[in-house]
Amino acid sequence: MPASFGAVFLLLCLLQVKHMFADYYLQTPKMLSGRGTYFHVGRAQHAAVHVVGSVIIFALFRAPIEFILIIAALEWIVHFHIDFAKASYSDRKQLHPNQAAFWRAAGLDQLLHNLTYIGMAWAWVTFAA
Repeated sequence: MPASFGAVFLLLCLLQVKHMFADYYLQTPKMLSGRGTYFHVGRAQHAAVHVVGSVIIFALFRAPIEFILIIAALEWIVHFHIDFAKASYSDRKQLHPNQAAFWRAAGLDQLLHNLTYIGMAWAWVTFAA
Protein backbone atom coordinates (compact mmCIF):
# COMPACT_ATOMS: atom_id res chain seq x y z
CA MET A 1 0.00 0.00 0.00
CA PRO A 2 1.47 3.40 -0.93
CA ALA A 3 2.24 5.90 1.80
CA SER A 4 -0.46 8.45 2.53
CA PHE A 5 0.10 12.14 2.02
CA GLY A 6 -0.23 12.58 5.77
CA ALA A 7 2.54 10.08 6.48
CA VAL A 8 4.91 11.74 4.00
CA PHE A 9 4.06 15.17 5.40
CA LEU A 10 4.70 13.96 8.97
CA LEU A 11 8.00 12.35 7.89
CA LEU A 12 9.17 15.60 6.27
CA CYS A 13 8.11 17.63 9.32
CA LEU A 14 10.00 15.32 11.69
CA LEU A 15 13.10 15.47 9.50
CA GLN A 16 12.90 19.29 9.59
CA VAL A 17 12.58 19.35 13.39
CA LYS A 18 15.50 16.91 13.65
CA HIS A 19 17.54 19.14 11.36
CA MET A 20 16.84 22.23 13.46
CA PHE A 21 17.98 20.50 16.65
CA ALA A 22 21.05 18.87 15.07
CA ASP A 23 22.17 22.06 13.30
CA TYR A 24 21.33 24.69 15.90
CA TYR A 25 21.15 23.08 19.36
CA LEU A 26 23.42 20.03 19.36
CA GLN A 27 26.58 21.36 17.72
CA THR A 28 29.61 21.50 19.97
CA PRO A 29 32.55 23.90 19.63
CA LYS A 30 34.54 21.00 18.13
CA MET A 31 31.88 20.57 15.44
CA LEU A 32 31.91 24.28 14.62
CA SER A 33 35.66 24.98 14.48
CA GLY A 34 37.99 24.22 11.59
CA ARG A 35 35.22 23.10 9.25
CA GLY A 36 37.12 24.14 6.11
CA THR A 37 39.44 21.16 6.58
CA TYR A 38 38.20 18.10 4.70
CA PHE A 39 39.10 15.43 7.28
CA HIS A 40 37.40 17.16 10.18
CA VAL A 41 36.33 14.96 13.10
CA GLY A 42 33.84 17.55 14.34
CA ARG A 43 32.03 17.63 10.98
CA ALA A 44 31.94 13.82 10.96
CA GLN A 45 30.41 13.89 14.45
CA HIS A 46 27.91 16.54 13.37
CA ALA A 47 26.82 14.44 10.39
CA ALA A 48 26.50 11.46 12.75
CA VAL A 49 24.14 13.44 15.02
CA HIS A 50 21.93 14.03 11.97
CA VAL A 51 22.04 10.34 11.11
CA VAL A 52 21.06 9.26 14.63
CA GLY A 53 18.02 11.51 14.45
CA SER A 54 17.02 10.15 11.06
CA VAL A 55 17.49 6.56 12.21
CA ILE A 56 15.10 7.21 15.10
CA ILE A 57 12.55 8.79 12.77
CA PHE A 58 12.67 5.99 10.19
CA ALA A 59 12.48 3.41 12.98
CA LEU A 60 9.32 5.13 14.23
CA PHE A 61 7.97 4.78 10.68
CA ARG A 62 8.84 1.06 10.83
CA ALA A 63 11.19 1.19 7.87
CA PRO A 64 13.13 -2.04 7.28
CA ILE A 65 16.57 -2.12 8.92
CA GLU A 66 18.28 -2.53 5.54
CA PHE A 67 16.61 0.66 4.32
CA ILE A 68 17.58 2.51 7.51
CA LEU A 69 21.22 1.46 7.23
CA ILE A 70 21.46 2.49 3.58
CA ILE A 71 19.67 5.82 4.07
CA ALA A 72 21.82 6.53 7.15
CA ALA A 73 25.07 5.94 5.26
CA LEU A 74 23.93 8.06 2.34
CA GLU A 75 22.74 10.87 4.60
CA TRP A 76 26.07 10.92 6.45
CA ILE A 77 28.03 11.18 3.19
CA VAL A 78 25.76 13.87 1.73
CA HIS A 79 25.56 15.93 4.93
CA PHE A 80 29.32 15.77 5.47
CA HIS A 81 30.01 17.03 1.94
CA ILE A 82 27.36 19.76 1.88
CA ASP A 83 28.79 21.17 5.11
CA PHE A 84 32.37 20.86 3.81
CA ALA A 85 31.48 22.70 0.60
CA LYS A 86 29.90 25.57 2.51
CA ALA A 87 32.74 25.79 5.02
CA SER A 88 35.52 25.66 2.45
CA TYR A 89 33.76 28.24 0.25
CA SER A 90 33.15 30.52 3.25
CA ASP A 91 36.77 30.19 4.36
CA ARG A 92 38.13 30.77 0.83
CA LYS A 93 36.00 33.91 0.41
CA GLN A 94 36.58 34.96 4.05
CA LEU A 95 32.85 35.35 4.60
CA HIS A 96 31.38 36.79 7.77
CA PRO A 97 27.76 37.18 9.00
CA ASN A 98 27.71 40.87 8.07
CA GLN A 99 28.13 39.98 4.36
CA ALA A 100 25.31 39.02 2.00
CA ALA A 101 27.47 36.26 0.46
CA PHE A 102 27.71 34.59 3.87
CA TRP A 103 23.92 34.33 4.04
CA ARG A 104 23.66 33.14 0.43
CA ALA A 105 26.10 30.34 1.26
CA ALA A 106 24.17 29.50 4.43
CA GLY A 107 20.88 29.54 2.52
CA LEU A 108 22.23 27.26 -0.22
CA ASP A 109 23.54 24.90 2.46
CA GLN A 110 20.10 24.71 4.09
CA LEU A 111 18.36 24.29 0.73
CA LEU A 112 20.59 21.33 -0.12
CA HIS A 113 19.86 19.73 3.25
CA ASN A 114 16.12 20.22 2.71
CA LEU A 115 16.35 18.70 -0.77
CA THR A 116 18.16 15.76 0.85
CA TYR A 117 15.14 15.24 3.11
CA ILE A 118 12.81 15.33 0.12
CA GLY A 119 15.00 12.66 -1.47
CA MET A 120 14.93 10.61 1.72
CA ALA A 121 11.12 10.85 1.85
CA TRP A 122 10.94 9.79 -1.82
CA ALA A 123 13.19 6.80 -1.02
CA TRP A 124 10.99 5.85 1.92
CA VAL A 125 7.84 6.00 -0.21
CA THR A 126 9.51 4.08 -3.04
CA PHE A 127 11.42 1.41 -1.11
CA ALA A 128 10.15 1.17 2.47
CA ALA A 129 6.55 2.31 2.91
